[in-house]
Amino acid sequence: MPLPSTMLMPVSDIDWTRVFAMRQLAVSSSDAPPYLLAPEVALLLSYMHDLRERCYFETLWNCGARPNEALALTPQDFAFDAAMPYVTLKTLKQRNRGRGRPQKDDLPVRNVALWDADYRARMQSLIATFGIRKTDLLWPGRRRREDKVPASVSADTVARWLNRALENAARDGVTFSVSPIVPKTFRHSFAMHILFNRIHPKVLQALMGHKSFKSTEVYTRLFLFDVAGQHQVSFGFDVEQARQALRLGVLK
Repeated sequence: MPLPSTMLMPVSDIDWTRVFAMRQLAVSSSDAPPYLLAPEVALLLSYMHDLRERCYFETLWNCGARPNEALALTPQDFAFDAAMPYVTLKTLKQRNRGRGRPQKDDLPVRNVALWDADYRARMQSLIATFGIRKTDLLWPGRRRREDKVPASVSADTVARWLNRALENAARDGVTFSVSPIVPKTFRHSFAMHILFNRIHPKVLQALMGHKSFKSTEVYTRLFLFDVAGQHQVSFGFDVEQARQALRLGVLK
């Protein structure tokens, strides 16, 4: 379901220099999730030269998927031709659930809008280039004889992809102030980017697949810190103006 355009703020309106400075202060707390800003993500992705590797991390960034949710995706999970394209994400519990009716407190399967046209085009290119069938994994691992069902690439493999990109960036003199950068960093970055674009926190909760809003609050607390730094608030007042206002009874 597409979100109202009034809930979005053009990214071009964001003062990235100020947001970057505020981010450094916000994440100084030990329990704050490390996140990258959109310019940093774009730069890091540019050092991923393998299409499959880049598409995996772009999926985390564009959808806020958990790393294992993204690895379980197949082409049929993407609705590219819908009026508002989206991807269907399922938790591990949802994927393992039988055909029976879900429990009352079970989270619904979530559909996340695919706002970015370049990402959609790249994913379609991935599927076409490798001839991936509708029900095949997008990121399959090596299948062993004893495997009854195909398995995705391992978490270790994904970590190596990311480390290779970071090494490529470092050789180019590019380093990132957030450390360590791991696959889940892209999910955190998605959450903060959603808030920067003025999408309601309750919508973010649904997009992230959080059962409790308390899980979402870790991002809203950081966002409030960042936003506070974007406003110039003065507590001073011109004394003569104040004196005149009192004489005229304006402040009485």
